Amino acid sequence: MLISLILLTIGAAISIRNDKAGFFISIGSVLIALLSLTQSTFFFGIFVVTIGLLNIFSLAAMKSQIRGVDFALTALIVLATIFVIQTNNLALVIGTFVLVSVPTYMLVMLSDDRLNLEIGIKYITFMVIATVLFIIGAILLVYSHSTSNTTLYILGYVMLVLGLGLEVGIAPLHEWVPDVFAASDPIPVSIIASIAKIVPFVVAFKLLIATANPITPTITMLSAFLAVLSMFAGNIGALTSKEPGRVLGYSTVANMGYILSTFVAIINLEFIYLAIAGALLQLFANSAGKIGFFTAIKRDGAASPITYLLALSFIGMPPLMGFWSKLFITLSLINSGYVWLAVLLVINSAISVPYYMRLARELGKSWSANIANFVGVIAVVITMVTIYPPDWFAQSVKLIMNVFGLEI
Repeated sequence: MLISLILLTIGAAISIRNDKAGFFISIGSVLIALLSLTQSTFFFGIFVVTIGLLNIFSLAAMKSQIRGVDFALTALIVLATIFVIQTNNLALVIGTFVLVSVPTYMLVMLSDDRLNLEIGIKYITFMVIATVLFIIGAILLVYSHSTSNTTLYILGYVMLVLGLGLEVGIAPLHEWVPDVFAASDPIPVSIIASIAKIVPFVVAFKLLIATANPITPTITMLSAFLAVLSMFAGNIGALTSKEPGRVLGYSTVANMGYILSTFVAIINLEFIYLAIAGALLQLFANSAGKIGFFTAIKRDGAASPITYLLALSFIGMPPLMGFWSKLFITLSLINSGYVWLAVLLVINSAISVPYYMRLARELGKSWSANIANFVGVIAVVITMVTIYPPDWFAQSVKLIMNVFGLEI
């Protein structure tokens, strides 16, 4: 990992004069990071690297004002995402959360002709507030755990979840998402909507599992309530939106709701591995779909088979990844006693069918050799990995659980 970071730093400096060199060095640094994977983190790392490389390749579809540094910033997010699953040091975990968030401040402003400062200021304002809330919540959770102070635990839990909600776009803290997704260049937004969403949830899971106590079953109702609100707000918003970027923005709000619902499984640690496996697969499926669709928007469409397969994965059609992620999440909710939440998740998946099919139809074109179809094919391959039932991924999450405890 250290070698990757050193190489990436050199590549970022070189890319100022030679953006192609920055492109290849960024790819090389990400591939070298694979050597840091252990048996337990192997599948997680492979998914993260594949999604990260796809993000880097998709950047080739636009003209950058920062001459290749965008490749390095994306690669840095990938390295941080691999690292966060491997450490249980509190300071490093929180530092990684910040490290993933900050590069998106620059990426969101990129476009083909100029820096989009208006969108950047709006996005950065929300992200700074989110980061402050999240970090204060994390500190309060850890302190309350060491002092057994239930009041501080509740306050820390609420602030952490609210900070997370603002960071990733969970209703009712999602107002920035549709506007930013619709107004920004599709390629940078695909990075924010994909690889950048993984670390916040991993960090939150680590903190909440490590600080769980007898009051946790009561406070988890907050996560359940926000999850339901986000599912309905996202899916209804997407149904009533016409612009593809805005539809995908609301789709993200709904997907973050599905993932947030897994927090309730912390009350039953026997099945927490199912919840985490489902959450991670949902993050991976969301990443592949968002990269494929946003690249298609950038290039005025992609081949129809690609857009429809990505849409079916989002909907949850077996055996695509979106089906298995929702199945694992649903099973974890049922085993945690939240049957009603599992039912609402299934209902929301059904609500999403019309707008995903509409999106696939509008963006679907005939086949041609271009970057949108290249990226789309890889995205589809990612979602089709689960043709072989992903019990192998759930079992690897069980192994990962031994590094989910924090040094507190």
